[in-house]
This record gives sequence, C-alpha cells and structure tokens, in this order.
Amino acid sequence: MNIRQTDWRELKELAQIFSQISNEEKMLSFMEEIMTEKECFDLALRWKLLKAIYRGETQRKIAEDYNISLCKITRGSKILKKKDSCSKELLNRYYRKD
Repeated sequence: MNIRQTDWRELKELAQIFSQISNEEKMLSFMEEIMTEKECFDLALRWKLLKAIYRGETQRKIAEDYNISLCKITRGSKILKKKDSCSKELLNRYYRKD
C-alpha cells in the first residue's frame, strides 16, 4: 500500500477505533458519519465483489452483474488468493462454502 507515513498512522488509529466498536448500529452510524454516501457504496460494492469471487462466480458474470471493471475484480481475486488474506478468513467465517 502506498500511503504516506502520516496517513498510515491515521489509518492504524482508525483500525483500532473500528476494532473497539462492538455494536452493529454504532458501527453503521460511525461509518455513515465519516464516509460519504459514495464511499459507503464503494465499500459495500467491494465486499459484494469479494463475496461473489468467493462463491466461485466468473469474473465476466461479476462484471456484468455489478457493472464494474475486470481490473477491480482481478484485484479482488488476488486478495483472496493471498496466503494470509484477512478478507478470505472473514469470508470463511461468515460464508463458509459447504
């Protein structure tokens, strides 16, 4: 990730704050307060795309269904192929394939 050092510190601080919010309503409220509607939409879309890849949907189908570029989908696919992918760990936990 190519983030300036000062931004990295802020990102780490936000991660600590996010990890301390255990109530779903408070988390949603916080997210809506600090992000624009488009940023919330983009984050939700990224998560939908990761779930679709995880379910085994083809990249072309995902691109068509969500009207997104193959480049974004490829990035998501690479994330899930990483050995220590946190995203894949979460998907395994909440959407385990049977």
